[in-house]
Amino acid sequence: MSHDTVTGAILAAAADRARPMLTYYNEGTGERTELSGATLGNWAAKLGNYLRDELGLLPGDRIRVDLPEHWQTAAVFLSAWWAGVAVDLTDTADDRAVFTSLPNLAAHDADEVVVVPLDPFAMGTRDLPIGVNDFGESVRAHGDQFSAAGAGDDAVDAITVREVLAAGDQQLTPADRLLTTRPWRTPADVVANFAAPLLAGSSLVFVSGEVDDARLDAIAVTEKATVVRR
Repeated sequence: MSHDTVTGAILAAAADRARPMLTYYNEGTGERTELSGATLGNWAAKLGNYLRDELGLLPGDRIRVDLPEHWQTAAVFLSAWWAGVAVDLTDTADDRAVFTSLPNLAAHDADEVVVVPLDPFAMGTRDLPIGVNDFGESVRAHGDQFSAAGAGDDAVDAITVREVLAAGDQQLTPADRLLTTRPWRTPADVVANFAAPLLAGSSLVFVSGEVDDARLDAIAVTEKATVVRR
């Protein structure tokens, strides 16, 4: 496992890969999905192999990610960083592929477009236009082991891999379980609210959708959160 990649460092920081790494709540749909470090790592490996072997991406290439916060979005981020591929949250002329949701599909006309279902089980998306790739069908066939070939320079837009690797959250430890509603929508958000807690080895519980303080406090008790960030 290459620790010079963001994902390699995140997986190495996990004290126990059988422990939950990411727990995702969607208050609008009632979804709760929990992924251990091993399971999330397997998804990242499958996607990394897909990026490299099927899409032909190399370290230093870029992909556009147009997705809300979700455990599948987390897997896309981790796969890209493991493959040395930068994540762009805004359109650039250099993007080799786009990962997006079905409602946003019409906004993208890249050569390679992947529709991510954003459901609890990564089931396939039916009746996609010809030439559009289905996340579930495309990724499941790939192996769940990955060997990084390089980290690339950038991680999220113009934020470099080196900067992200230095951004581990100093207020968290591997013993912590962080409950948060803070977004992953800008490059700075992704680093501070997603990558940094995981680089600290913390377990991350993300709650999406409208949630009041009482509900968040109840989730914190259920999930045994040690830190809550609204």
